[in-house]
Amino acid sequence: MDTYDVYFYEAFDEEEYQLRHFLPNTITAGFTYKTIQECDHPNAPAKIISTRTQTIIPDSWLTEVKAFLTRSTGYDYYKSVREKADDSVQFGYLPLYCNRSVAEQAMLLWMALMRKLPTQMKQFNSFYRDGITGLEVQGKTLLVVGVGNIGYEIVRIARGLDMNVYGVDIDKKHTNVDYVKFADKLPRADIIVTAMNLTPANTGYFNYEKLKNAKPGALFINIARGEESVPSDLKRLLDEGILGGVAMDVYPRENLLGMSLRQNLKIEDKELKIIKELATYPNVILTPHNAFNTEEAVVRKSEQSVQQVIQFLKTGQLLWNVP
Repeated sequence: MDTYDVYFYEAFDEEEYQLRHFLPNTITAGFTYKTIQECDHPNAPAKIISTRTQTIIPDSWLTEVKAFLTRSTGYDYYKSVREKADDSVQFGYLPLYCNRSVAEQAMLLWMALMRKLPTQMKQFNSFYRDGITGLEVQGKTLLVVGVGNIGYEIVRIARGLDMNVYGVDIDKKHTNVDYVKFADKLPRADIIVTAMNLTPANTGYFNYEKLKNAKPGALFINIARGEESVPSDLKRLLDEGILGGVAMDVYPRENLLGMSLRQNLKIEDKELKIIKELATYPNVILTPHNAFNTEEAVVRKSEQSVQQVIQFLKTGQLLWNVP
């Protein structure tokens, strides 16, 4: 039996506050910071279920729920679920709300690695300045792989920093982007950022063979999808001195990784164990899938989520459906 009109999973405190702010009093909503698999919910608590990327939707819920709404900037993880569902079940997404925030996080990560910020912070107590001489980004070469909405924002930010910026994309929709082939520019790139959407074709794209010809000391940043990079290969590239640093905000099997870290569970998966090992490296920065998370983006996301819910409850149709 439904308890709510809509239930929001993976909703952290600031997001719940904004969602409640936009929700009218006529709509009943439930909230949890947990994923569906972490909750003791044998049945769907509402006809509209809203999730982010770490939730696994139970097959049994596909006959109980009328609409699933992702609050992630991407919706690729809904595609396999939609294939199992009846045509009457709707899957919705949100328009652009966090392309700027994710792009700024990418810049934050490469700047921090360039200036050896983790080591700088560690050496504050001793006030030693040996081994923490960093680099300036002016004149450095940035290779942005995937020049969509987020990738294009990264290009714009990097140009403002006087960097040499190149893009890699099948769809060359921006006339003011200097597009190149990945293999041609990789040996000269100081920083590689992936902003690609995830497809079966680019799963594991950033592996050892793909990156072994990188410029020695190059930085690799993943703010797109964890499945695009292979942690064990990144570790090998770091250990061999091919890569000078790695930053990740997204991870393969993120639903399992997030649950294991939150509940302090033992991790058996090889690649996830390597991610925990990489967290100890001084030239690695790992953040908890937080690139989207600015006050401005959370407001936009919450308002658009509520617009979806109101529209569905009123008409039986979402405003923005997953294509």
